[in-house]
Amino acid sequence: MRGGDKLMEDVDGKPCIAVMVVRALALSQDVIVAVPALDHPRAKALVGLPIQLVPVPDAAEGMSRSLQRAALLVPQSHGAMILPGDMPDLSGKDLTTVASEFSGDEIVRAAAADGTPGHPIIFPAAALLSFSALEGDRGAAPIVASGTYRVKKVQLESDAPILDLDTPEAWADFRQRMLKA
Repeated sequence: MRGGDKLMEDVDGKPCIAVMVVRALALSQDVIVAVPALDHPRAKALVGLPIQLVPVPDAAEGMSRSLQRAALLVPQSHGAMILPGDMPDLSGKDLTTVASEFSGDEIVRAAAADGTPGHPIIFPAAALLSFSALEGDRGAAPIVASGTYRVKKVQLESDAPILDLDTPEAWADFRQRMLKA
C-alpha cells in the first residue's frame, strides 16, 4: 500500500475495517478484532462498536500473531470465523451462507465462483488449540492443510472470497467497479 493502511481505506464513507466489523456483528454478537495497539487508528475507527479488541504488539511478525491472540479469547465451546478486514466485497449474505454450513466439527471455507478457496474460513473449537503453533504470515493455512479436519468448501457466486485489495491500484479498481454497480 506504499505507506497507506488498507484497513482504513474508505468503503461507503467508513473505514473498511469498520464496515467488515459491522457485517460480522450482523452474524454474531461475539466479534474479536485484532489491532496493533488499542490507541492505533484501526482501534479508534471501531470505538462504540460492541466488540472485543485484542492488541497485537508483535503483529509485524505476521498474521499468525493476530490469530494466536484472538484465538485465546474465543470461548472453548465455540468455533471461530476468520474474516480478514480487507475484503469489502464479502457481503453479509456471503458470511451467513458460509456460517450456515458450519456443523462444529469441520473447517468450512468459502470459495469463489470458480472454486478457488478463499475467506472467510470457520474453524471448529478443537482446531483453535493449534493456533498457538502458527508462525509467520501464512495465517492458518497449515491447519487447513494438515488433514486433521475435514474441509467443507462453500462456493459463493462471486470472486468476493478471493478479492484481496493490497495496492492503491486494486482499491481504485474496486471503487470504479462499485460506482458502476
